[in-house]
Amino acid sequence: MGCSSCSTGKDGQPRGCKNNGTCGTDGCNKLTVFDWLSNMSLPNGQKPFDCVEVRFKNSRKEFFRNTDNITLSIGDIIATQAKTGHDIGMVTLTGELVKVQMKKKKEDYNDKDLPKIYRKASQKDIDIWQKCRDREEEIKKRAREIAITLNLQMKISDVEFQGDGSKATFYYTAEERVDFRQLIKDMAKAFSIRIEMRQIGYRQEAQRLGGIGSCGRELCCSTWLTDFRSVSTAAARYQQLSLNPQKLAGQCGKLKCCLNYELDVYLDALKDFPSQETRISTGKGIAFCQKVDIFKSMLWFSYRDEPANWHALTKDQVNEILQKNKNNEKIASLEEYAADNEVVGVEKEKVFENVVGQDSLTRFDKPKQKRNRNKGKNQNNKRRNNKKRPANNA
Repeated sequence: MGCSSCSTGKDGQPRGCKNNGTCGTDGCNKLTVFDWLSNMSLPNGQKPFDCVEVRFKNSRKEFFRNTDNITLSIGDIIATQAKTGHDIGMVTLTGELVKVQMKKKKEDYNDKDLPKIYRKASQKDIDIWQKCRDREEEIKKRAREIAITLNLQMKISDVEFQGDGSKATFYYTAEERVDFRQLIKDMAKAFSIRIEMRQIGYRQEAQRLGGIGSCGRELCCSTWLTDFRSVSTAAARYQQLSLNPQKLAGQCGKLKCCLNYELDVYLDALKDFPSQETRISTGKGIAFCQKVDIFKSMLWFSYRDEPANWHALTKDQVNEILQKNKNNEKIASLEEYAADNEVVGVEKEKVFENVVGQDSLTRFDKPKQKRNRNKGKNQNNKRRNNKKRPANNA
């Protein structure tokens, strides 16, 4: 999620835009929204939408009303209203798309109690904000030590300072309810600031912290995914995946959100398939379904007495056999249908044996010259013979 001009330089600072992840293109930010209406002018007489989306640390975003009609653009650092004091954030979206985002997140844009934007941040505001951000890692480490000494079953995952430095919000995860009253007293005494504790889920923790998934890309929840739908093991079963918790779980410890991406396609494909609990009546006995391959439209059956011997049948063949069983008709055996599939499979292998034809992948490579291994031996023999010959005295 970085813009094309970003690259790591000295001390972890970006070599390109040098804005520390707050570039004007908004390409380095988490959960960024592309403003496709930025180059379009409003109709005559229409006033611009007075609400703005503001991003704070990590993925926290809130909406504020621009009551003073300050000219704002994406990437501007502004001072916003807070419960006490003010906070510093960055503008991530302006215009009519803010209304769409507010509807998506079920925010009322006609609410008069919506917090306001005070002003564009001055250099003094930015310096105070930056000093507070530099203290967060040290305070998080110290807060974890205090929680361990108090034997609290919780994990403090992130700390976020308010822009004016008067308050710090501690985000934590816990399995059960935690009594952190003594923890707040100890941290307020140690840090001399107001403390707010906020419990989040494991997926929200992964969203805030970010990371790299098993696919090699940034986590979906920290880049573009905003709603966390429930993921069940049934999604893995429908997609014929092995129920291995180590492979199916993400960095949050829950099932991966990407299991839902292709689930609808699999469900549509399985509508025409017989159930995996289907039984077929044959002359040799009852056969049970052992495996289903959606891509090849194949099902494997085996007899009750021969569970290790599987017979491959197509989807249409199984439906045909089931229709005969409904009419109280039994087929002789599964081997008849399986034999036909084997013949068809052999013919397909002959037709598609070499898709490229007779061309070789190394046909453009230069042929390697054969090395004459006897060449060195012949030269050594000549030298020996020359030494043995007597010298001719003229």
